[in-house]
Amino acid sequence: MTKILDHLEEWIITLLMGGATLIIFLSVVHRYGTGLPIPYVQDYLLSLHFEWAQELAIIMFVWMAKFGAAYGVRKGVHVGVDVLVNRMPTEWRRFTVLLAIGCGMLFTGIVGTLGLTFVWENGMHHAVYTLLGWDASEVPEGPTTPDLEWPTWFIYSAVPMGSYLMCFRFIQVGWTFLRHGELPHHDESHVEGLDDDEDDELFAAAPSHQPAHGGAR
Repeated sequence: MTKILDHLEEWIITLLMGGATLIIFLSVVHRYGTGLPIPYVQDYLLSLHFEWAQELAIIMFVWMAKFGAAYGVRKGVHVGVDVLVNRMPTEWRRFTVLLAIGCGMLFTGIVGTLGLTFVWENGMHHAVYTLLGWDASEVPEGPTTPDLEWPTWFIYSAVPMGSYLMCFRFIQVGWTFLRHGELPHHDESHVEGLDDDEDDELFAAAPSHQPAHGGAR
């Protein structure tokens, strides 16, 4: 469970990115395929409807952005200017870093709460009441999307989920900094899954290309 939680953003982003890429690819193939005068094939492609593809791809990319922000907090890839902080004395630097993390926790927590309130009033309460068998006659059902006709509260739920996940990652970063004094730092030259020991083994196994003795000069 801990391993899944540690890589939750990667799983979600990978699923969304792969799904959006596949949907866009199929939509483009369908669009050009319907223009080809191939008997039976053209009629079959025209019977398929991909009007929803663009809307779904946009939604998936928006979800990627929200969960990608939480990934950025965990990996330390967000843009930041820390020149002044690094020049401060140790205690002042520690206080400034904790203050920044606390502000991040507060901001993402507030955005998540406001987003959850909006989602709840936008139709989520109707879905919950219906699921639990409560009387939802006086509760608005909420709008739906134009093409997919999905409830918009479900689409907007990426805001509270992504924001609360960011808040949780800020808490993790702050706790690690309090215990060890370390912040996540992203190394652009590092490839995840390939550690230093594997690098040494690869270089050791590589054949040598030094010229043999006695060769022509």
